[in-house]
Amino acid sequence: MKILHLLCIYVALLVLTSAIKDEFTAIERQQIQIETPGLFEHSDAFTIDFAAYRTSDYSFPLPVGKAKVVDGSEMEITTEKGDAVKAMFDGTVRLARHVAGHGNAIVLRHDNGLETVYERNAENMVKAGDRVKAGQTIAIVGGEKGRWALTFYVMVNGGKINPEIIVMPKSHRLTRRTLMFKKKGFAVETTVVGADKKTKEQDLAVFYPLPGAKVISPYGRRGGRSHTGVDIKTRPNDNILAAFDGVVTMSQQYAAYGNLIKIRHERGLETWYSHNSKNLVSVGDRVKAGQVIALTGQTGRASTAHLHFELRLNGAAQNPSLLFDHVAHKVKEDVYENFLKTGKLRKK
Repeated sequence: MKILHLLCIYVALLVLTSAIKDEFTAIERQQIQIETPGLFEHSDAFTIDFAAYRTSDYSFPLPVGKAKVVDGSEMEITTEKGDAVKAMFDGTVRLARHVAGHGNAIVLRHDNGLETVYERNAENMVKAGDRVKAGQTIAIVGGEKGRWALTFYVMVNGGKINPEIIVMPKSHRLTRRTLMFKKKGFAVETTVVGADKKTKEQDLAVFYPLPGAKVISPYGRRGGRSHTGVDIKTRPNDNILAAFDGVVTMSQQYAAYGNLIKIRHERGLETWYSHNSKNLVSVGDRVKAGQVIALTGQTGRASTAHLHFELRLNGAAQNPSLLFDHVAHKVKEDVYENFLKTGKLRKK
């Protein structure tokens, strides 16, 4: 009897879990553009502060892709065959099926009130009711005739909004602003509340090259050899950011460095990014601080997927710790401000 009682409880839990997981109506699981029940039940407006989002709270849908906005409402992101489509924010899969005119489509209903749509996938990797995390692979990009692209858009209460309000297509970065979404009749009005918020790093136009990383090998002597940079690690195929504005002077395989990118900056400063699984910029490209330039990898002489980051001044290797705080993942503001004035990497 005890075993039978436990079995009944187990079955009941399975049924309850299933009911919670698949919480959408048949129409919600089949129709892409549909009002979000309860979104404006308690108020005719809500806000989202994207400046408060951490790196782990957001992912660009195709980190290796090139994006452009079409008709102010959709984003077309072109890439290569087999690339993984990522969830932009945490949320729940509302729809995951083939839809006439849209191909294999996925709609995610996010915890912040938005919905994001990912269309023309070669394969959907999730199903309705699944919980997903920002950055989780949800599909494989689709295409035909050698061209692979994702159609992506953002919705509020079933209506499309300009994705550039939320994300910057060129740098793949989330905007640092607060948005208000107000219901007016059958429409939703989107407005920016106040000016864009910027961190001190953004004001200085400098970014830590691999946010959230930990140091696995410091600058200096290592095994009887000089280690001219710092090895930092997160996960394979993570976004590598340009530390400063600059011009790409090298983007290729280079000896033990594997896939290497060199960027020239002002006042004789240069940064190197190596062991990349994929370089996303070419020689001559002008890049902005914070722009995604490569993905972490294990090319060249490397025992694990990571970023080997070098800082050079007038050709000579410098300890990146002079300029960057590897624990806080940010620039040392006093050192960098002094460098801009004097051209020397030292405290005032």
